[in-house]
Amino acid sequence: MSSRKHPEYVGTEEDPMCMICQQYLYLSAVVCCCSPSAFVCLEHWKHLCECNTSKRCLLYRYTLAELNDIVLMGDKSDSGNIPQNKNSQRQLSCSNGSIALTKKVKRGHVSLRQLSEEWVSGSVKLLERPFASGAYTNALKEVEQFLWAGSEMDPVRNLTKKLIEAQSWAEGIRDCLAKIEKCSSRCDHDIEKVHSECVNKLLCFDPAPCNEPRHHKLKEYKEDAQVLIREIESVLSTSSEVSISELEKLYSRARDFPIYIKEIEILVQKISSAKVWMDNVRKCTSETRPAAIEIDFLQKLKLEMLELQLLFPEKELLLDLLRQAESCAAKCKQILKSPISLKKLEMLLQELDSFVVDIPELKLLKQYRSDAVLWISRFNDVLVNIHEREDQENVVEELNCILKDGSSLSIQVDEMSLVEIELNKACCRKKALEARAIKMDLDFIHQLIVEAVELQIDNETLFVDMSKVLEAAICWEERAAHILSTKATMPEFEDVIRSSEDIFAILPSLNSVKDAVLIAKSWLINSKPFLKYVSSAVPDSSFSLTIEALKDLVLQSKLLKISLGERAMLETVLEKCEEWKNDAYSFLEVAEGIFNMNDICNRITTDITSRIEQLFTPIEFIIAAGIALRVNFFEIPKLQNACSRLRWCFKALSFCSIAPSLEEVERLMKEKDQLSITYPSGSFWCSLVDGVKWVKKALELTIVPFNQRCNLSDAEEVLEESKRLKVSFPVMVDRLANAIEKNKLWQDQVQSYFGLNSDERAWTLLLHLKEQGLANPFGCPELDMVSFEVEKVERWKSRCKDIGDLSKIKHSLDISLYIYNKSKGSRTRNLCIWCATDFEDEEFLTCSICKYCYHFQCAKELADINDANSYICSYCQVLKSGSISLNGCAPLKFVAERAELKILIDLLSDSKSFSVCIEEREILRGLVEQALKCKAYLTEIVEFALTYRAEDFSIITDKLVVALKAVEVAGLNDDHGNRNFELALARNSWRVRVHKTLESSQKPLIQQIESFLEEGLAITMPPDDHFRRKLEEMKSIGMLWADNAKKVAADSGELGLQEVYNLIEEGENLPVHFEKELKLLKDRSMLYCICRKPYDHRAMIACDQCDEWYHFDCIKLGSPPEIYICPACSPHKEGSTETLSVTRERVIGTNYREPKTPSPRPTKLRRKPKKSKSISARKNVDVVSSGISLLFWSNRKPFRRAARRRTKLETLSSFFHLQRPM
Repeated sequence: MSSRKHPEYVGTEEDPMCMICQQYLYLSAVVCCCSPSAFVCLEHWKHLCECNTSKRCLLYRYTLAELNDIVLMGDKSDSGNIPQNKNSQRQLSCSNGSIALTKKVKRGHVSLRQLSEEWVSGSVKLLERPFASGAYTNALKEVEQFLWAGSEMDPVRNLTKKLIEAQSWAEGIRDCLAKIEKCSSRCDHDIEKVHSECVNKLLCFDPAPCNEPRHHKLKEYKEDAQVLIREIESVLSTSSEVSISELEKLYSRARDFPIYIKEIEILVQKISSAKVWMDNVRKCTSETRPAAIEIDFLQKLKLEMLELQLLFPEKELLLDLLRQAESCAAKCKQILKSPISLKKLEMLLQELDSFVVDIPELKLLKQYRSDAVLWISRFNDVLVNIHEREDQENVVEELNCILKDGSSLSIQVDEMSLVEIELNKACCRKKALEARAIKMDLDFIHQLIVEAVELQIDNETLFVDMSKVLEAAICWEERAAHILSTKATMPEFEDVIRSSEDIFAILPSLNSVKDAVLIAKSWLINSKPFLKYVSSAVPDSSFSLTIEALKDLVLQSKLLKISLGERAMLETVLEKCEEWKNDAYSFLEVAEGIFNMNDICNRITTDITSRIEQLFTPIEFIIAAGIALRVNFFEIPKLQNACSRLRWCFKALSFCSIAPSLEEVERLMKEKDQLSITYPSGSFWCSLVDGVKWVKKALELTIVPFNQRCNLSDAEEVLEESKRLKVSFPVMVDRLANAIEKNKLWQDQVQSYFGLNSDERAWTLLLHLKEQGLANPFGCPELDMVSFEVEKVERWKSRCKDIGDLSKIKHSLDISLYIYNKSKGSRTRNLCIWCATDFEDEEFLTCSICKYCYHFQCAKELADINDANSYICSYCQVLKSGSISLNGCAPLKFVAERAELKILIDLLSDSKSFSVCIEEREILRGLVEQALKCKAYLTEIVEFALTYRAEDFSIITDKLVVALKAVEVAGLNDDHGNRNFELALARNSWRVRVHKTLESSQKPLIQQIESFLEEGLAITMPPDDHFRRKLEEMKSIGMLWADNAKKVAADSGELGLQEVYNLIEEGENLPVHFEKELKLLKDRSMLYCICRKPYDHRAMIACDQCDEWYHFDCIKLGSPPEIYICPACSPHKEGSTETLSVTRERVIGTNYREPKTPSPRPTKLRRKPKKSKSISARKNVDVVSSGISLLFWSNRKPFRRAARRRTKLETLSSFFHLQRPM
């Protein structure tokens, strides 16, 4: 152990402390290589760590010689000559070199060196004398007094190891001989014997460690054991055969020998195997049951006999039985190679039925016989009543299976031919049953009868019934052939079909008979619509047939095989249809002649109209007659189309004498489009269609349209086109000519209007010309010019109305200019800013900050007024408070929607292109001039505010109050100017709030500083701004301290406690408050456990008496107990005494009360809820002890501990690795 700086004080901070009992370690300590800074006392050395004992070291401050000097100095303490330190003690020892470490004996004092030399010489002699256990024990006990010395005692330690080794060897020799003699004197084989390996191990020492006389006797026993081992190995390895009795005699000798020999196990195993073999052979030779012994088992016994190489009396019996088995197996193999009949096989099996050996070939032959017998039994079961079974398909399957199994038999059977015959009969019966269940053709039935005759089964009932069905079918075929050749009536054919239902067979002529009946019935169904016309008196117009279908039915009637009476009636209907077609063709030729007329000028209104009227009735009559015939004539649509076209021509000719409406003409043209023209149009039809189209075009020109007008030139072309028409419409020609003349007069008036000066062009006259132009049906450039000018002016006026009331906007701009002028110091009348009127004799209020005046009544409506002398308007209150929005406190705000200044300028610019005189243009010009003046004032204030950088921002605030009032009261909006103004307001608000925060009595948090800087970046505060530079400086200083504080808080107690206190004091003196970091540092300053480290999130437990917290790993605690008492408090239960008072530095006063050590942060506690008192106590300490001195005393290590009385030290023989003091 290192030298002490102050040896006069015992138990100070420079002495190490036991981490278990917290006692100061002055004379000695135990330390481990895994943790050089952790010490324990000699009483608790087992609880230091989990390492091996060899890694631990014993530290001691004084050697035995130095302790002897201290004792001598203690004896001289009465004279006051006490050495001052350890160095002086060692000097004393050096100066008195002749004085050695001594021990008091009867003859005086003897030094320890002399005693150790005497012990060494006595121990050497002890090794030469015969071994005595007591002498060795006394010598080892006597040497313990020299083991605490230094390196000078190394020879003593070496000789001690030799004594221990010799003692162990001699006791082993004696123990072996005792066991050998015990086994020799008793016949009990359960007594534990000495192994030969143990004897060899004891006798391998050369020379012997000590003088043991019985050593030679143990050697004799070893030689006898080796002789016995050689005999056993000779018997086990010899090639000559010996009897089992000789092996048993050798085993008896080895078992009676007092030393255990491992070769005896092999001998026992061989004897046991021989006895098992003999038992198995006796069982085989005495067996009488057939096939009870496996031939493989006999061969296995033969191999075992050869391996054992012993003489057995049962050897010949085994070989004889094995030869019989092999002979039988060879005979069976020969039989299996050639074909064999069932009879010969049964004779062989009767001969070998009682043989005791189980031969696989014989077993296989028995299986062949069993399969053949079983196969014959199955065949006989199937033959029982085989011809009476209804499931012949199952019979066929069974016989096929039996035939297949019979072919796979390994022996020959005589019943194979019978199986094939019965299979053919079963197949014939199966076909007969199918013919009885399903209709078959006559050839199949005839062939089936012939096959039954060949198999001699035609007398069975099944085949007799099939012969009767065949005879009935042949008779029916002869009758069917007769009626098909003679064209019989329908009842005769139906009777033949009914008689075929009683015959259960397929009849070849049945389909021909049924087809003839079906064709005749189908012809009657198709003819029924035509025959219905003959029997019905009322025609049905909804039913129509084609004449081609009628002709086909007449031709089909000639091919029928059945005689029918409806054939003559159908021929009569065909003659009437051909007569109607001739009449229809004559009327169509007359209508076509009218449509193809060319010379129609003289007969338009007389002959053609009357002739068309005369054709309507006969054409309609012939159409009705064709429909009544119920035949779909293609001439009927032609007649209907001709009638419709004649009616259309009659309506079109009526327009020559009247002026129709446009709807009537369009309806007539739509009817014309719906008509289907089945042949080329004639000249009369085309001329009439062209005339109607011209009438429609003329009507469209003379009617005033809603969207698109035609040109006057187009109307003149249409009027000229009327002269080229073959059909004349005089009424419509006169109407079109009058409309053209009226439009030309209006064009002359418009040209005279635009010939006047712009000041003479009245707005009302322009509107009147527009109304007259819109009444004309034709379009012209003059109408477009008038309409364009009117629409342009009306759109401009509409845009002016969208802006709002121009008079209100002008009034608001007057107030705004008044506010700007007054702030400039201009001499203006005193007006109320809210209502913009003179005060006259009315009472008024003046804002104490901006000096603007309000009527008392107006100010009363704006806010509650308590003191007129200290009245502050809402705008000054908002800007002084640092707010940006007015939050509803905007009494001067323009109530209506503000117009955009850009829109007013655009309207004034657009009005310069007007050719008409209007009064709204002058009003708009005045508004724009006022707005530009207000914009110039606002721009000046905003530019000043944005470029200001100084600390005193009250000048900016006053100017912004003026601008805010003027902007709020103005009825116009300027986007660009307002954006800059809002930026200036935001910067001013930011400066006000930062100034209030910095001037506040409470320190700002670092989060507030960072928030202000982020906000300043968002509103682009310039880097050289006074407040921004100040905030950045505060943040830089604070963050440096915070980073250092976080490192210290996480250093696990590396930094000294005083330096932590200095860092806390530095953080409390910062201009910024770091709450989280200060709390971490205060927690860091609290020390816990015996390791005196800050809280590091490791699992901890609190003492139930002193509330001190300990780490689980520091106190070697595996799981938390219900109640825990720390080692420092446990002596109180044993009646321990309090330690003496410590130095003055640890005592404050007589009334001082030791503080409780606060609990660490919450972890996974095993405590009961009562420990919450420590947590609350800690919180109180954090709140109250803000000063460094209070923090020091609340966190210091408890200074008063109870000391336990040392118990008697046990031996430290485990510590042979001693460390010399440095």
